[in-house]
Formats: sequence, structure tokens, C-alpha cells
Amino acid sequence: MHLSNVAARVAAVLLLVASRNAVAQIRVNPTGVNVNTQGASTVFLTYGGLAGYDAVEALWCGELINARPAVGLRCNPATIFGSLPLRFTQTTSSGINALTDIMTIPASVTRRAYQAAADGQGSAFFYVRRFVSRTGGPEQYVAVTCRLSGGGARAPLALTDVQLEVDGDAPVLTVAQGEAVPEFSARLAYTGSGRLIGRWEVVLPGEELPTPEDLLTEATLPREKRGTQRRYTQLSRFNVFLPPTGRADIPGPDPSRLPSDVDGVYHILLRVESSADKEGDSNLAAVGAGTGVVSSGGVAGFPLPSLRYVVGSGEGVAMPLNASRSDVALITPREGASVDRRVPFTFSWAVSVQAALYRVELTSESGAPLFSALVAAPIASYRTPPFLAERLAEVTKLRWRVVATDANGREVARSAWRVVAVPVP
Repeated sequence: MHLSNVAARVAAVLLLVASRNAVAQIRVNPTGVNVNTQGASTVFLTYGGLAGYDAVEALWCGELINARPAVGLRCNPATIFGSLPLRFTQTTSSGINALTDIMTIPASVTRRAYQAAADGQGSAFFYVRRFVSRTGGPEQYVAVTCRLSGGGARAPLALTDVQLEVDGDAPVLTVAQGEAVPEFSARLAYTGSGRLIGRWEVVLPGEELPTPEDLLTEATLPREKRGTQRRYTQLSRFNVFLPPTGRADIPGPDPSRLPSDVDGVYHILLRVESSADKEGDSNLAAVGAGTGVVSSGGVAGFPLPSLRYVVGSGEGVAMPLNASRSDVALITPREGASVDRRVPFTFSWAVSVQAALYRVELTSESGAPLFSALVAAPIASYRTPPFLAERLAEVTKLRWRVVATDANGREVARSAWRVVAVPVP
């Protein structure tokens, strides 16, 4: 009787162990990619079979070892090249119990992998992501093979750096109403080769600014979110072939198409759409995440930058490059400019990196307070309310300034006072 009870307990333990080890293996696609030896690389990955699992850290290493008692192969601690920086993390739930992951390999990791290969080790290294169970199951490790290459035609088409450049290299460009905006272009660094498809858009004064997700390239998003980003006024489209050289310039739209008829701050957006790219395509069926292939040509591990210009009265001038970071630089209206008291008008200023809030202050020329308003950073403009016209009834000139504060309300920067005219109609 005693022996039979022991046997029953042993059988139960073995059954429990077997059930824990029989957990479905998490899979990834693609399982291997070519990456740039001398710079950064970005790859769109899809993980499937994640029921009850959450993704945690990701590591790069030169050698894999058995992860027992966990499932899969994990990094050999002696060969770790680096971990995925938090600023590059772009994991999103997708498909059927699936996850998309934008693997952005820093140049520091590929340099270490290249040095290891030069010392006689393998020319491939590994990206390993760990998954933990929410129900007490074993941890799982899933590896992607990264093969060192020149980052040319056989690497995924991915943007690794984007700079928007305007003639004169001015950080904030100011033009008068009706004046043409100087030409500008996008300077790209990339891996792979293929067609880059996209468009130029403009955010008009008063429109809601894009979120960081709106500024991602379409190929960076999971399939469910593609087509959901906020759209703005389209200026032009482009569809260009990028050769495997790693550098290219994309001309901006015809300057005559850029609006400059209303005072305010305008934002030019570079929007990159997804394109077919067999080197980086992700097969959903291969990991049980759905059907079809997700195109990832044009993926990027960061929001694309925007170009800002300001329309105001007077001659076009650029903000000085050496402006003090401790001061808030006012943009429009300019000193001595005239504004129409009968309609709302816009105050704008350069962004202060330390600011959480901006306080816009208006006084009479003698210093009597007229109005103040709070604006949350990073917004750097304010459009006056209609009732302000009543408060300006006896005023022909007003002063304005902007005070920047941190999240606790402490002042971190301020502008000088600026006087503008509000002539009686």
C-alpha cells in the first residue's frame, strides 16, 4: 500500500513536469537576417505563440547555450555584446497571440561582433529575447541569427538616420506672409536596397500636432495599426529606388506649394509608407500569428523628425544658432509688428528643452497685466481667444513674453519683453 502511494506521487510529479515541458514553443519570423557590419541595423520581427507570455529583456551575444530548465537557447553570459536600449524598444501586440518587435542593433553591438569575428570566432551573432509566463510556466528564449554583411542589397531596407535640412541650415526659419519658403530635403542613412515610397505633409497652425506614433514609418507598425496614423495636408509624393549605397537625399516638395498666407507655426512631415522587401518580410503563418506576409520595407526604430517654419510679419530671418538655452527665444509677432485686435492672432517661440509648461504673459505698454495663459510643452505657440479684443479696447501697444517652468512650477527660463502694436481699426 505504501509503495503504491509513492508510485502514484512520482507519476503525478512526472506528469506535472511533462506538462510544463510540453508548453508550446514561441516562434519568430524571420529567423535570420543580414545586418550592417559598420553601422546600425533595424529589422521587423514577428513572434507567435505567446498565449500567457510577456516579452522582457533582449540581448545580443556571440554564442548560445541550452536554457534548461527554461525552453530554448539563451545567451552565453561570457559572450554578451549588449542589450536592447529602452529608447529603441518598439514591441506591440499583434495578430493571434503574437507580438511585433523592431530590432534596432546599435553600431556598438555590431562593432563588438565584428571584432569577435576578426579574432577567429563565428561571423554570425544572435538576438535573444526572453519571455516569462503569467501562469507559472517555464521561461522561453527565442533567438534570431544576425549575419554580418556590408548592409547592402541583401539586408532589410531600413532607415537608420534621417535629417531634414533646409538651405542655410537654420533650426527655425521665419518668413513673411506670402514669401516663399527655402528649399529643403531629407538626408537618409539606410541599409538594404529597394523602393522608398512616401509623401510630404504640412501641419497647419492650430491643427493638433502629431504624436510620436504618428511620426513612425508605416513599416514600423504592426499590420493592424497601418493606415490609422493621423493624416495632414499633402504637399507631394515620392517613389524612389534606393541603391545599396547606404546614403540618399530625398528632395522636398516645390517651395511654391508650401503655405505662408497665415501667421503661425507650420510643421513639415516626412511620411514613409511600407514597401515590399523580401529580405525583411515577416511571414505570419510561419509563427501561427495569422495569414499572409507583412511588408517591412522602410522600417525605422525611431520617430521621423519634422521641419518647422514660422510665418509672421516682416522680413524672413532665422533663429540664431548661438541663442542661449537658458532663455526662451520669441519668434512671432516680431518687435514693433502690428496685429489685428479684431481676430485671434498667434504667439510663437522656440522650444526650451527644460520646460514642462509655458506661461504667456500680456501687459499694456506701461506694464499693467492684461492676460496670461498656460501652454503645455512641447507645444510652442498660443492662439489668442476672441474675448481678448475687449481687454485691448484702450490699448494701442502691448508687451508680451513667455516664461518656461518645470513640472513643479519652478521657473527655468524666460524671454525678454517684446512690444507689438494693436492699432485701432
